Amino acid sequence: MRKPTTRTWIWLAVAAVAVTGGAFYVGGHHVSAAPHADDPKCDKIVSRLPDDIPGASRDWALGDGVASWGGQKAVFRCGAEELQPNTNLCVTADGVDWVLDEARLKRDGVSVLRTYGRSPAVEFTYTGPREEVGGILATLDPAVKWIPQSRKCIGLNDADVL
Repeated sequence: MRKPTTRTWIWLAVAAVAVTGGAFYVGGHHVSAAPHADDPKCDKIVSRLPDDIPGASRDWALGDGVASWGGQKAVFRCGAEELQPNTNLCVTADGVDWVLDEARLKRDGVSVLRTYGRSPAVEFTYTGPREEVGGILATLDPAVKWIPQSRKCIGLNDADVL
């Protein structure tokens, strides 16, 4: 049996570094999937998402029913848990109702919004300035809007008074 040469050791070291670096690169692009990401509609929704949102280009993201932009500054997850009626702020962008997780915004400064009244539900997380969220939602809405809406957000003025 021959002893490994210096050249062999160098190639083995290079291969080990390449495999390790590749694992970190892939891990850096993994986005955790939502609980119901296997819904067939999620593939259709993700395929309709834009390549760019205001201020960021789409990343190469790994995960079922996910997309991200700007180095995961903006993350889109299809198949989130559907929201029950609640008192959080609801914004309507181009006919799509999105509910803001106000507690998360106060605690972490992160905007987390989830569609309301659509199945599958979609969750959007944005770590940039709050003022930019409206324009981004308007860009994402065409991918979500085709899913029928079964419930709508209502305001205090719309609620029945007992």
